Amino acid sequence: MEAERHPTVPDAIGAMDRMIATMIVGQQEFARRFGLSVTDLVCFAYVLEAGDTPVTAGDLATRAHVTTGAITGVLNRLEGRGFVARKPDPADRRRVLVVARPTGAEQAMTLYGPFYERLAELFAGYTPDELAVLTDWFTRAGDVARTFLEESR
Repeated sequence: MEAERHPTVPDAIGAMDRMIATMIVGQQEFARRFGLSVTDLVCFAYVLEAGDTPVTAGDLATRAHVTTGAITGVLNRLEGRGFVARKPDPADRRRVLVVARPTGAEQAMTLYGPFYERLAELFAGYTPDELAVLTDWFTRAGDVARTFLEESR
């Protein structure tokens, strides 16, 4: 009788790498459907994540690891396609604040909604304790990735 094989760290890293590769291809496809680049889509996701809190153009540039000059092009495309609106910061006229337009958020949910529903179904199969572990892992792995990215600059 053969002993049960438990996944190893290399197995987990391999599964993660395959998932990330699939997600990258998916992001490229979603960006194409919107007429955007992946960087544009990432920046729009940051704006959506902020909710009702405006994001500065400089913050977007930092988070997306692009120059402030490049972020101008990103914002031009996002604004031109109705995803975001720019407005001057009343506290500092040199800064630009960026907010999601409701129609932009609706467009994103039209495309991402079915995927999020499938993910919700997947997560529903886990116990609260397992979800806590998954959430912790995603959070900590994101922190590791951000730190490594910063150190690699």
